[in-house]
Amino acid sequence: MFTSNPFAELTVFLPAEAMQVYIVLMIIAVIVGTVADMLHKNSGKYFSQRKEKAQAAATRKLSGVDKASLAIKTIAVEVATAGEFCNVQRRISHLLMFYGFILYLATTVIMIFAYPTRATPTPAVIPLLWNIGVIMLLIGGYWFFFLLRVNVAKDGQPVFRLVLADLFIVTLLGSVTFAFIWEIVQSTGNLTATKFVFGFYILFTTLLFGSVRWSKLAHMFFKPVVAFQRRVEEASGASTLPATHNERS
Repeated sequence: MFTSNPFAELTVFLPAEAMQVYIVLMIIAVIVGTVADMLHKNSGKYFSQRKEKAQAAATRKLSGVDKASLAIKTIAVEVATAGEFCNVQRRISHLLMFYGFILYLATTVIMIFAYPTRATPTPAVIPLLWNIGVIMLLIGGYWFFFLLRVNVAKDGQPVFRLVLADLFIVTLLGSVTFAFIWEIVQSTGNLTATKFVFGFYILFTTLLFGSVRWSKLAHMFFKPVVAFQRRVEEASGASTLPATHNERS
């Protein structure tokens, strides 16, 4: 089960082109949602004004090499290792979800576009990585949802009291949970049950990528930009805030 392409089996009742079109639509939804979020929050204007103020307050001019070095540090610390989290549990949970999400998305796209049917055998490693990504998301996501959310861990609110900020984690968990169940049910050969569970998988996946305007998914794009700008301000002498490494210790 874990080494077979679940999307190739869909051709029993769904044309391969349907899932390919669906992926394209979800990409468009993410782009439109991210742009809409930026326009609503005036993010572009804010970053532009912040950059101008930082340049005016700078006491040292940074070279292209300096900025490249800061970009590498941002990727290595804030992106690759979630260095902004001082809480170890939140950091591990975030990393499980981050890398699981990358595996889940990348292998989904590969299987749907490169190996869409059973006529084109899928290398076993690809669905295996897809399952690893799903399991990483399930572990990191449910750990975060039940134990690490601020309103639950800090404010003592009930686990199932949901707010708009929970939209991303709820739809993400819904997507990967039903993906895993769908794969299991599909392996039993029960076509009716497979269609039923697959419908919930598509529902939650559509909500996940279609709700970017209101969820935290767009933060995945904004946070590295903010982190890089802060490093530039610190290095150029424009920042009045404590240094990043001191704050995160």
